Amino acid sequence: MAEKGVGVTSLFAVFDSHDGITFAHEGLATPSGDVRLVPVVERLVRLRGQDGLAWAPGRQVAADGSAWAYDQRSVLERQVAEAAERGLTFKAGWELEFVLSSDDGPAPGGPAYSSTALLSVDEFTVTLLRDLEANGLGIGQFHAEYGQAQFELSLLPSDPVSAADDQLLARQTIHAAARAHGLRAGFAPLHTAEGVGNGWHLHVSALRDGVNILPGDGPHGLSEEGGAFLAGLLRDLPAITSVTAPSVPSSARLRPGYFSSAYAFWGVENREAPLRFVPATPLLGDGHANIELKPSDASANPYLALAVVIASGLAGLKDGLVPPAPIAEDPGTWSEERRAEHGVTRLPETPRAQLDALAAAEQVGAVLGPELLGAFRAVREADLAWAAERPFDAVVEAHRWKY
Repeated sequence: MAEKGVGVTSLFAVFDSHDGITFAHEGLATPSGDVRLVPVVERLVRLRGQDGLAWAPGRQVAADGSAWAYDQRSVLERQVAEAAERGLTFKAGWELEFVLSSDDGPAPGGPAYSSTALLSVDEFTVTLLRDLEANGLGIGQFHAEYGQAQFELSLLPSDPVSAADDQLLARQTIHAAARAHGLRAGFAPLHTAEGVGNGWHLHVSALRDGVNILPGDGPHGLSEEGGAFLAGLLRDLPAITSVTAPSVPSSARLRPGYFSSAYAFWGVENREAPLRFVPATPLLGDGHANIELKPSDASANPYLALAVVIASGLAGLKDGLVPPAPIAEDPGTWSEERRAEHGVTRLPETPRAQLDALAAAEQVGAVLGPELLGAFRAVREADLAWAAERPFDAVVEAHRWKY
């Protein structure tokens, strides 16, 4: 099994968010076909918190062992290899926000970010921290967040493929630790239609010969290359969000005033900005500088999310882009005229608008490849058709425990 994998349906790429199968993508239009799911045994972990079980990420390959166009892990591996040809490597890591709930409702909450909120789940916290360590996951911090019964776990940065693997393993570990204490962890972009949502913010830095290329003596603490990388992300941001925040509730989470990013711009340490530049400081050093992508959540495939981010940043470097001036305010409080003066536009407000943005950004679609892009669009269309028949509250509720 470790060498040859197990047989799985070729339709995995066209299951929608509600376990329906769409045959709208021509490349996977019949129930016939089989592929192999091959474990990456180098990442095998005996799971703490799920005694007797182990976990490993996998690759999907064709029945004869050749590359399978719909394998998401390979998409990211190709982008990493392309970056390496240009002399670049990356570090990446996620912040995972989630809500804890029991049969009686959400865990006691508030005040935001407080030790009081953590006290209500301290037994869970101890179990989680021990399980994460035993499963080989390093974290920066774990703390109570802003929303009711909301918490956040920050994973230590790693190379992109390992970071995506770690994100999946952390999700598994959190679910198991919550269950052990009679709790349920909800990672959905929106836990309630009107409440604060859950983001899984992605932090990325680019390195050449082990040296972070983002910080420099240019404007706002960016190097010329760092500015070009950031500008590439900004140029493709509407299309990027179609991959990093793809579910029906995802675009509804991106509202002004929620630290979730509603407009396309960047800022230095601006938590309303979808692209937040975290500069180097004398205390933390140049290695700490990174770019945070805030319109990212648990409904995204982590391999695809990182692949499009890296590709857009590389395109910015190739094209020598220069970013506009950063914004230190919340453009959501500005007039339409002022936003227009600064070139600030709204990020896609609906899944349909996201798909239109993806279609317009050919370089982002090219990262996925025609086959996977076709399957991705078909699944999103199926999700849209399902949601169109239901009130939004019901849509949010149906996604609450999906991830």
